[in-house]
Amino acid sequence: MTEIWVVRHGETPWNTVRRVQGWEDIELNEIGISQAQALGRHLAEKTQTSHPIDAIYSSDLKRAYVTANIIGTSLGLTPQIEKGVRERNFGVLQGLIFHTMHEHQPEAAKIWASRDPEGVIPEGETLGTFHHRVVQAINQIAARHIGQRVMVVSHGGAMDIIWRHASQLSLQAERQTPIVNTSVNRISVSDTGWKIIDWGDVSHLNSSSLDDVTA
Repeated sequence: MTEIWVVRHGETPWNTVRRVQGWEDIELNEIGISQAQALGRHLAEKTQTSHPIDAIYSSDLKRAYVTANIIGTSLGLTPQIEKGVRERNFGVLQGLIFHTMHEHQPEAAKIWASRDPEGVIPEGETLGTFHHRVVQAINQIAARHIGQRVMVVSHGGAMDIIWRHASQLSLQAERQTPIVNTSVNRISVSDTGWKIIDWGDVSHLNSSSLDDVTA
């Protein structure tokens, strides 16, 4: 069994206005940096008295990698890039505000909202392809670290995939839990499948982020 701690990146300027990020390489804002620093301090203290984190993996997008690097500095670990946990490519929806994208790209927004695994967002990635990519990446990481605990710093959309797969829910089922910036979400991966250990821990923050989007 491998224990994986999945962490969403810190807050970005686009998160604050609920703008679709996808593959756009957006930097953290000051709050996002503070969130990552708080998590790093929290984990450094926590792992002194419990099993340490053996490795850190990160999406190659800046908002995730910078978050991972800040946390890694506190733990004495250097993040390894894993492109498979990058956010979904939302194509023509990238850069749009979530609640207005139906006005600007009605057909693409309709496909996004349908959660059809085969629905094609122009210039983007199908939900089914995205699901396969993320699950494959997590399985590969787990296979490299059997019996260990590793961290994966990723994105809201990828974490939604992870939550569904570990909960054995379809891609079209309603998600029943939030995914907020720098939350810690623990799963186990073994030969018998994925299981959720704990989800949505933000005890390191003074208050949880208000942002809960898949971008």
